[in-house]
Amino acid sequence: MGHRAAVIWLCAAMVLLMRGAEALWLQLPPSGTKCVSEEIQPNVVVLAYYGVIFEDRAHATPTISVKVTSPYGNTLHHQENVTSGQFAFTTSEAGNYLACFWFGGSDTNVEASVNLDWRIGIAARDWDSVAKREKIEGVELELKKLEAAVEAIHENLLYLKTREADMREVSERTNARVAWFSIMSLGVCIAVSILQLWHLKGFFQKKKLI
Repeated sequence: MGHRAAVIWLCAAMVLLMRGAEALWLQLPPSGTKCVSEEIQPNVVVLAYYGVIFEDRAHATPTISVKVTSPYGNTLHHQENVTSGQFAFTTSEAGNYLACFWFGGSDTNVEASVNLDWRIGIAARDWDSVAKREKIEGVELELKKLEAAVEAIHENLLYLKTREADMREVSERTNARVAWFSIMSLGVCIAVSILQLWHLKGFFQKKKLI
């Protein structure tokens, strides 16, 4: 049983290592903005490289503008009229981090793509520097990566557990409010029914029908 659990953790760590680095190919529209987002938890290192891919060698490579914002709308990176660049930051809050690209020049009749190499968490770590600093290589370096992946999985599970508790608390509060609203609605209906009966009784008594 313990061996099976270890294998599962190892597979999860490998998946996390593969998912931490993601290369995207974005086709920019002639006008407008192309955005990508990633949901990231707090205290996670993010590193990304981007560059314009332009196949028409008869013309100069078009420039783009880049803006990266946090879930609360704070600008983390902003560049205009560039053909390549990079950004790096450590997340301070959980949520969707947004990276938007658009053509920066006046010529809107061009067609180009942007290659975005987006790295998160352990994938953003400079493992060559780690290997040189700790004087490890080969299997030891891979084990170091797996250890970091397991730690990241553990932190992610704790984060998900916290979010689940928050969502459960919100759900319980919502259910309590719905219950009180239902009771109040029932009370209003009963009061209106009593008033209607009292009004009808007075009406029939005036007409001497009862």
